[in-house]
Amino acid sequence: MNAPAEPDPTKVGIRVLIVDDHIVVRRGIRAYLEVLDDMQVAAEAGNGQEALDRLAAMAVHGDLPDVVLIDLLMPKMDGAAATARIRQLYPDVRVVVLTSFGEMERVHAALANGASGYLLKDAEPSEVVAAIRAAAAGDVFLDPAVARQLTQEIVSPPTGLSALTSRERDVLILVAQGCSNQEIADELIISERTARTHVSNVLRKLQLTSRTQAALVAVRQGLVPPQS
Repeated sequence: MNAPAEPDPTKVGIRVLIVDDHIVVRRGIRAYLEVLDDMQVAAEAGNGQEALDRLAAMAVHGDLPDVVLIDLLMPKMDGAAATARIRQLYPDVRVVVLTSFGEMERVHAALANGASGYLLKDAEPSEVVAAIRAAAAGDVFLDPAVARQLTQEIVSPPTGLSALTSRERDVLILVAQGCSNQEIADELIISERTARTHVSNVLRKLQLTSRTQAALVAVRQGLVPPQS
């Protein structure tokens, strides 16, 4: 496959860094964006760490992109972590997530980390362009399906167990089984810090103050059998 053409320095418009671990996806997006008069693909990267390396090199020459279009699930550094780092290091660079995953837990994490847009990969090319343009203008663009779910959360916020994500339900079960944060981390293959955050979120969402109360809720709801 031929190497991508170098960016045309005479072309004005929104400069975009495309980050996705699938080269076919990157090249497809590049091909679409580069026919637009107001778009220029500044570079590509295959994962979050590579994106940060590219941005660091571009910053040295004062030619940072306007928008980073990034996937979430990638090796070395995922899109959520990369988004947070990009927004921390380069606050003028906007980030738009383009991913296959529409779970609200991922949406909330991306937006909390500073993303200016969230699109699913079944979006129309015109929606991707609209999201990039919106981000460059300082606005937020959400996939219609994601926007509907966020609106539903506002109109009818979930309560009780329904407020928990699937991961948080797993954490609740492990808490009820008497697991420590480190044991939860080992079981779910996450860091101890992440496990601690999940436990705090479970207690907050269930409006509880202790792990013992959480264990009682899990028993009452039939998530775990009563301790004999």
